[in-house]
Amino acid sequence: MRLENVWLRYHRRGPWVLRGADVAVDAGEAAVVQGRNGVGKSTLLQVAAGVLRPGRGRVVERPTRVGWVPERFPADQPFNVEHYLAAMGTMAGLTKAEARRAVDDWTERLGLTRFRQVRLPELSKGTAQKVGLAQAMLRRPGLLVLDEPWEGLDAASRELVPEVIDEVLTGGGSVLVSDHRGETVRLPGARRWVVADGVVSEETPTESQAYAVVEIAVPAARVAGTVARLRAEGHQVRAVRSEVRSGSEHPPGASDRFGIAGGVSSSGPEQPDAAEPEPIAAPVGSADPDGQVAR
Repeated sequence: MRLENVWLRYHRRGPWVLRGADVAVDAGEAAVVQGRNGVGKSTLLQVAAGVLRPGRGRVVERPTRVGWVPERFPADQPFNVEHYLAAMGTMAGLTKAEARRAVDDWTERLGLTRFRQVRLPELSKGTAQKVGLAQAMLRRPGLLVLDEPWEGLDAASRELVPEVIDEVLTGGGSVLVSDHRGETVRLPGARRWVVADGVVSEETPTESQAYAVVEIAVPAARVAGTVARLRAEGHQVRAVRSEVRSGSEHPPGASDRFGIAGGVSSSGPEQPDAAEPEPIAAPVGSADPDGQVAR
């Protein structure tokens, strides 16, 4: 996905919040958006997600399925957690049965099971943020956009965010994330976009390093964990492909294996510096067929 010469302001005669933004993120890549408060980080993320349309320029090659998690989840809605997530799943294109399974999975993974019958306005900020993250992941997005996703989460829940990011990246998606807490040290291989005075620039590494590509084979059941561990250690995982071994190369009882090609630095890993009403409008995180997220 690319932002090409993107300009945006909120009022016709107001100041430009974004001025000529030209940045890109490839499939399987993450980009961290940095900058002080009020410089336009959230605006940039909303443009990337399709929540806002640029006044000038364009966003191209945005994936059809976009998961959008704002800094503050809009909890002032007349639904309980279960009904809201089920409705979001069907809006994302899942069947009712698929939506139920996805809701079961993500409420369990994010520790939301005991909150399923709680109405959204009654949730704490951290719990509401987890509901926002769950709705974005009910159907795996091609682009996941997270605005300060660690805000309000407890220590245990903060550990889940990198896992979700890795899951999207491993599936070939892209991730944009902003953070002022320093949590993005957990994403050492991510691009770094810096927003200052409406201008977006990409940080380049200060040191040049020689890299070698190492291919490894792991059982299919261990792919996700292996990829997450390699990325956490600062390695670049460039591709994952399936491989069926035969004969003596395929030990009895072994499952199909996946080959992982990763870039490994010659100097070691990089170091990180009552019936519920139906929704009358698509809540946060749903995307229409051309990738625009409903506001």
